[in-house]
Amino acid sequence: MEEEYIATEHILPEKVAKKRSAIDEPESRAEGSIEVAGSNQSLQAPKAKRIKSETRKIAVPPHRYSALKENWMKIFTPVVDNMKLQIRFNTKLRQVEIRSSSETPDLSNLEKGVDFVKAFLCGFDADDALALLRLDDLFIETFEIKDVKTLRGDHMSRAIGRLAGKGGRTKFTIENVTKTRIVLADSKIHILGAYQSIQLARRAICNLILGSPPSKVYSNLRSVAGRISERI
Repeated sequence: MEEEYIATEHILPEKVAKKRSAIDEPESRAEGSIEVAGSNQSLQAPKAKRIKSETRKIAVPPHRYSALKENWMKIFTPVVDNMKLQIRFNTKLRQVEIRSSSETPDLSNLEKGVDFVKAFLCGFDADDALALLRLDDLFIETFEIKDVKTLRGDHMSRAIGRLAGKGGRTKFTIENVTKTRIVLADSKIHILGAYQSIQLARRAICNLILGSPPSKVYSNLRSVAGRISERI
């Protein structure tokens, strides 16, 4: 049998070479877009970088509301002038709001400002709490009497009385020897000072809660404080 040869030109459609035009077109568009972008960059001014501001909120307890209003300028002035922070008192939510700004040199200032306000709300005097802004090695420690010993009723009242002493003498003596500040807020005790000083004051307070006589606590405090001063 004779084989028949059929030309494929009559069956397959003709291919049109459009590769060059398809490649050239986006290149021309890209060149045009580059030129437009370059012209826009020359016209637009460079945008300034926005610094994200962080905010801290501190709830105000009801018994410190009036004290905060009376001493507001003592709190407002160092936070704004020295720490370069923004502060306001939200009367509806009854909380102090502190925010960093573009002028704040370091974000650690925000934490210092928060510690300063918290110290005042715990019951410390504004002048004593101001040391938290100036010094880096100061802390606040809070604990309750029940953390040391479970007391109820009159036993709790007598323990608080032993801590304060007659006319506050016991508390003042512990503060002067250990170089700390102590606030007795019902069953809560707040201590402001350096780490080692806080440990000394807490040990003395715990001994008083457990029933040790104040004279014995004083002698132990003085001996320990003397040893520490000799080391320094």
